[in-house]
Parts: sequence; structure tokens; C-alpha cells
Amino acid sequence: MKCVIVSNRLPVTVVEKDGKMEFARSSGGLATGLDSLKVPGEKHWLGWAGWQAVPAERRKIRARLKKLGLYPVFLTPEHIHNYYEGYSNSTLWPLCHYFLNYMSCNKDYWRSYCEVNELFCREAMKIIEPGDQVWIHDYQLMLLPGMIRARCPEVSIGYFHHIPFPSYEMFRYLPEREEILRGLLGADLIGFHVHNYMRHFISTVYRVLGMECRLDEVILDNRAVRIDAFPMGINYDLYHGVSDLPDVCEKADELRRLAGDSKIVLSVDRLDYSKGLLPRLEAYASFLKNHPEYREKVTMIMIVVPSRDKVDIYAGLKTRIDELVGAINGAHATVNWNPVHYFYRCFDFEELAAVYSIADIALVTPIRDGMNLVAKEYLAAKRDKPGVLILSEMAGAAADLDQAISVNPADRWQIEEALLKALKMTVKQQKNALAVMQQSLARKNVACWANDFMGELRQVTERNLEMNRKVVDEDGLKNILTDYREANRRLLVLDFDGTLVPLSKNHAQVKPGRKLMNILKCLAADSANTVEICSGRDAASLERWLGHLPIGLAAEHGAFFKEKGVWQRCYEETAWDAEILALLENITHKTPRSEIEIKKTALVWHYRQVDNWLAELRINQLINALMAPCARLGLSLMRGNKIIEIKPAAYNKGTEIRRLLEKNAYDFMLAIGDDTTDEDMFAALPPGAVTIQVGCFTDKTKYTLSGQKDVLPLLAALGKSGMYRKRDRSLFNPVFSRVSVRL
Repeated sequence: MKCVIVSNRLPVTVVEKDGKMEFARSSGGLATGLDSLKVPGEKHWLGWAGWQAVPAERRKIRARLKKLGLYPVFLTPEHIHNYYEGYSNSTLWPLCHYFLNYMSCNKDYWRSYCEVNELFCREAMKIIEPGDQVWIHDYQLMLLPGMIRARCPEVSIGYFHHIPFPSYEMFRYLPEREEILRGLLGADLIGFHVHNYMRHFISTVYRVLGMECRLDEVILDNRAVRIDAFPMGINYDLYHGVSDLPDVCEKADELRRLAGDSKIVLSVDRLDYSKGLLPRLEAYASFLKNHPEYREKVTMIMIVVPSRDKVDIYAGLKTRIDELVGAINGAHATVNWNPVHYFYRCFDFEELAAVYSIADIALVTPIRDGMNLVAKEYLAAKRDKPGVLILSEMAGAAADLDQAISVNPADRWQIEEALLKALKMTVKQQKNALAVMQQSLARKNVACWANDFMGELRQVTERNLEMNRKVVDEDGLKNILTDYREANRRLLVLDFDGTLVPLSKNHAQVKPGRKLMNILKCLAADSANTVEICSGRDAASLERWLGHLPIGLAAEHGAFFKEKGVWQRCYEETAWDAEILALLENITHKTPRSEIEIKKTALVWHYRQVDNWLAELRINQLINALMAPCARLGLSLMRGNKIIEIKPAAYNKGTEIRRLLEKNAYDFMLAIGDDTTDEDMFAALPPGAVTIQVGCFTDKTKYTLSGQKDVLPLLAALGKSGMYRKRDRSLFNPVFSRVSVRL
């Protein structure tokens, strides 16, 4: 088994030096984290090497990189313009950072994005084999999980989104939203930095694709996609120990001389509109104006790393930063003091570590950021020196760093107040806050992040494999049919909604079709069979639809049952408490498209047509409100498939199964159901029974079916199989082959 990492860029860049190709190793957080990743087999990394090479050079580059376990993808200038600068950074980047006014929708961009994702897929398939683990990174490759899944279903695929994931209201602006989401759902595990992004993604999948989402999972036909949050850390030991290095100490002394005796406020960011650079400078200018006592006592070191500055939006941003820095220095500078020392260039690791170590305050105020590792690097590099972190509440890092001074990055006055608060903090206060955050960073480092993700990916993959092992495939169907044919007395217990008939948004309009009726007649015609429909439906509905068939019927989860043509009552009708009815009526009034169903022994609140977010809110409100009166009256609260049911606790589908087993002995028992209300039925059957869950994986049953559409072919196979005598073995295979094709 191999671990294949796929990202837009390799952890090395091909550069030309003195006419020769050289490979420069990346020191970024992703490269560091994945270097420390522990996997059972080999690690391979696929990505763009940042070099537009001719075919002869490509062979040479491939050969050299392969020795390092690296596999390059080569992009054309057109790809770089349309895929990378275009769809990735002019469509997805502004969308995910909530800058719709900067978002460009261009069909050429989209075509190129699809082409490059397909190119990555073709290159990946050269090294991927069944059983491998594939870890795909970031927004440039959101189609890739689905592409790889289509070509090799037997791989374990993880995807990590390193930038924010926007709310549904924002994501719906993307014309290709469905294609992007389906591409991501090719993964087994999708990771985000924080739970907010995870929540946005699940909400978007539900609203855009209409797929079933259960807490942290999206349920597909044959597997579940897990969604989780994995806050990315840093190489804590590296940054924590760097301030003692001679080169770092030397550079720190140079920077300290530059600032003089002033307190240093540090700003480090890439040139990007999402980083809040202009509001940050404006807040600093306002601070100097409103607090003249700090003039010549505070200096900002502002490092802006060049990024796409030939693009108009970025070039314009740089111009405005240059102008604002000039205006601040022009208004406040003295002979001995510059308020802002501005560096528009990359700092190497030693320089950055040096400025971290001497900075008294780190001002990190992005308008929207996936994580922001600068904040974490600053804290680690401080070691035991005092320092204060002012952090935007919009950065993913804010979820972990609760000892930082939190600010709204759009509120200039709040940033100004935070600067004043930071400057007035005592050394003891600063060190106490730093110690708490440093302990957290040491535990949740980048190696922990990488290994946590891959550990959960292994768990999810194993669960999906277990789910697939339970699916009624050709071998499973053959075993069921063999046991069925050889049995002399059989019990078949079938749920109705979601099992025999599809679930409907309007439960009152559901009725059995001709195909189902013919199958039930065929099964009931076999004298060896006892067939029973055990449903939550009321007795009148079951009698109207199925009463003419020679089968057993159990209504309201076994409160009523039909035997020898006569309906029997197990329990007295319930006189519903006025308080409970009032609570249900109130929640229904406040929840559009919900409704109450009043049965003789149960009350049901239906919310199949209700928006998912609103439904979850109302469910919690309803359950909390009903707990006390239900406990007082001895009633149970049961959450089923898009329903909340209130009924006496003394009976359920399990009690009906026990009643049937007390009357007769059976050598073949089968039960099929689709939701939590059927679990009592499964539990009441002996271990040898054939129990089948429809639609999702559960530990409660022996088998699963991917959906309701597979139930009737299975029952038809049982009916046809029972028509042949045991000695007619030659007729088994034709029956099996005709039915298995439809499963």
C-alpha cells in the first residue's frame, strides 16, 4: 500500500541557476507536515514543479524527481493563465473569501480547470493502485477526488481544503457548483481547518445536491463521506528553538537597531485583498493620531510578500498600500523615527524568525483566512519572551488561540483599542497568555494534524469497506436464495415506507404500485411463507391498500395487528395530553411544510419537506419541550426518518416480532427496514435471521441494500426461487442471473 499525496505544487521548485536546473526545497507548512506523516508504506507526491519544460527537459526532471518520490505534472502557459490564475484564483479564491465583486466567471477558465484536473488524474493513475491511500490538497483540485474514484473505486481518498469554505448563500453564486461538489464527494474524508467551514460544506451539499446528510456524513449509495475539522499546526519545535541560532540573533540585532527603543508591531502577510492590509494600516494611522503619547514609542514593521502583482486587482492593492505607508510616514515621522518600516519582498526563514523574536505585538487581521500560520509561528518563536497576539476573529486560528486579543478586522476602532490594550499589558499577563497558547501549539503541531487526518481516513475507509461487505451482492443474494429455497417454514417481515415504497415528501399521497402488489401476492401464495407488513402507518391505510391480500398486517409499530382477517388491538387508544398537542401545534405553526399526524396510539411530527437547518433547530426545540410531559405520562420519543414520533413505551416493532415467534417456529426469517424504528425488529430476531437495512450502513443488520429501488428485485427473486422444488437445482442459476442484474 502506498500513500500518494497530490497538490497543485510539489514541495520542490525547479529553478535555473548558472544555466543548470536545480531543485529548491519548500519550507512551507504543508511540506513540513507531510514530511512527518507516518504511513505504513511508501510516500509519493504528485504536483506541478513550477517549470515550463520542453519534452527533453521533462524526461530529465522526471527521472531526478522520481528518486525523491516526487512526480511532476507539466502545465502549459495557457493552463497557468486559465486554470491557476483564472478559475482557481479569479473564481474560487474570491468566492471562498467572500469577495464576490472580485469573482470572475469565465467558461474558458472552467474548461481549463477541468482539463488540468483531468491531467492530474491521468498522471496520478500511473502510480495509484487498488488499496492505496490518496490525499488531495486544496481548491485547485476539487474535481480530482471524483475523477480518481471513477477510475479506481478501490482506493482510499482524502481531500483537505486549506482555505475557507463559504456559506451556501455565497457558494450558490458559482455556476459550476454541482460539478465541484460531486467532485469533492469522490473522497472518503473531506477535511477543513475549523468546524464553521465543515458546517457550511454540509449545508451546501444538502441544499445544492439534495443529498442525505447525517451530522458529519453525507450518505451516498454505497458509502458515506465523512466531513471533519482538522486545525493545521506548525513545526512547533523548529520555531520554538530558532531564536538561539547565531544567524537569527544577528538579524534580530539589526532589526532592533532599525526600530530603536520603540515597541515593535509586526505585520506579515502575502499581498492579497483577503488579508485586510489596508484596514490594518488605517487602524494604525488612527492609533497614532488619537494617541500622540505613543509617537516615537511604537514602530510597525510591515512585511508584504509579493503575490500576483501583475494582476490589476493586486497591482492596485499594492499601489494603495504604498501610498498609505507614505502618507503615515509623511504625517508622523521625525528625524529619529519612522512609524512604518515597509518591506515588499520575501523574508527567508532566519529573517522571519528574527523579526518574530523581537516583535512586541503581532497584528494579524485578515478579513477572511483559512487558518493563518503566521499567528502560530509568532507565538512559537517567542519562547519565554513577552509578546502579544492581536488576531482577527475571521481567521481559522482564532478557534484555537483564545488567549489572543480578538478583533473584528473591519472595525478600525476595535483594532486601535486592541493596540492600546496590548501596549498596556504587563509582562506577566503577556507571558501567561503566551504559555497557554504555546502549550496548545506544541500538542497540536503539524505532524499531529497530518497523522490525525490520515488516521481518520483509515477508519472511514474501513467503515466503507465494511458497508460494502454487507451490501447484498451476487454472492450474498445466492446465499439468501439458497437458505430460502431449503427452508420449510419462512417468516418475512417487511417495513412499508422507505422499504416497499419510496419515501415521499407527502406521506399522505403514498400508495403501493402494481409491481409491489404482484410480488406480495407471489410470496403469499407460497404455503411455506408467513408474510407480514409491519409499519408505522395506521391500520385504516394498511387495510385500504393491502387488506385484500392473504398476508399479516401490523399497524402503528405493532399496536394493532391483523390476524385471520380480523384486526386486533394490543393497547388501548391514547387520550392525548393537551400540553403535548399544544407543543406540536406550536412547532408546526412555526415550521413551514411540517405537519402533525394523529394516530390512535401515536403522534407523529413530519418534517420531510422542511429545510434541513430549520428542521434540526425545531427537532431540538421539540424534544427539549416534550421530554418532561412524555416522562410524566410514560411515553417514548422516537426519532425516525424525517419524523418525530410520540407513543407508549410498552410496544414497538420488536414486540410484534416476539408475538409472531411465539405462535410458530421458523427455519428461515427475513426482515427488511430502512430507519431507526426498525432496529427493534432486527434486535428481536434470532442471530441466524436475515436482517437487511435499506439505504445506509448499520451495525444492527447482517446485510444492507443501497436504496429502496433494490428491495423489490430482491423480493421478486425470493418469490421466483420459491416456485421451484428443491430438486430442481438446474433452474436456480437462470433465476439468480436475471434478478442479480437488476440489483
